[in-house]
Amino acid sequence: MNAQLLQMSPRRSAIEESRLLLTLQIAGRLCGIPVPCVRDVLRAEAITRVPLAPPGVAGVLNLRGRIVTAVELRSRLGLPPADRGAPQMSIIVEYDGELYSLVADSVREVISISPETREEAPATLGDTWRTHATAVYQLDGELLIELDPAQLLAFGRGVEGGIS
Repeated sequence: MNAQLLQMSPRRSAIEESRLLLTLQIAGRLCGIPVPCVRDVLRAEAITRVPLAPPGVAGVLNLRGRIVTAVELRSRLGLPPADRGAPQMSIIVEYDGELYSLVADSVREVISISPETREEAPATLGDTWRTHATAVYQLDGELLIELDPAQLLAFGRGVEGGIS
């Protein structure tokens, strides 16, 4: 009987169906990361470069005494680097028991997305974007690309290229 009540409750189904995304800017493009993946959002800390690190790894940073791998999202997505000294933000995510910093140009807000607005990543996205995107959403004339943190942190695939 409890299961029937839960299924019939419109409030509960609306909460279950909507998706919360932390929105961020990467080279002028609006992207989103699922909120359950996000541990913290910080101004970009000093990053120490690591020799022979794979492309996309900006280096490491110290987060409250813990060493965290910093991943440059522009590089991962085949975009040109940000201007030297441009402000950046770190989105801290946990993946496979480790913390990572996803470095973006800026962080905007958390939004609730209706599943009706979800579309598969279109063929007009380059290979790199399609590899790292799980969906796209049309929001008031602006395209939101949902990124998959697990794909962003899966190094060694060698797929390159930006938006077509």
